[in-house]
Amino acid sequence: MKSRKFLECVNDNFHLQMIEEPTRKRAMLDLVLTNKEGLVGNAKFKGSLGCSDDEMVEFKIHRAAQRVCNKLTTLDFRRADFRLLRDLIGRVVWEKELEGRWAQESWLAFKDCLLQAQERCIPKKKKSGKIASRPAWMNKELLDKLRTK
Repeated sequence: MKSRKFLECVNDNFHLQMIEEPTRKRAMLDLVLTNKEGLVGNAKFKGSLGCSDDEMVEFKIHRAAQRVCNKLTTLDFRRADFRLLRDLIGRVVWEKELEGRWAQESWLAFKDCLLQAQERCIPKKKKSGKIASRPAWMNKELLDKLRTK
């Protein structure tokens, strides 16, 4: 019963068993579990240790040779043209634009209009490294203030 619960837990959490052959006589007693395909490889048996009849298992844990740099694109509000944004949104005759639409349709129409204006008025910038993991609103000035307190 407990072994069934364990196997269900392994499956439910998408873990992979890397040992595929018995490690003691005909029983599979050793487990090498991973949650990522390709992370563990070259699992092989290396004979027994001392007088034990258990097989030693050797495996390699693969890691990326080079850290992947996550490049994130965010809006650059410092270089935004808010006058143009206000003008573009202000030109829309909302009564006419939203006439006969239900709430969801109205929201989607408004959102589409806003995103088009945003595309024209707010340039994008690329973030990478440590900066990419920070929220867009957390700038250097705010970080400095937080560190001094």
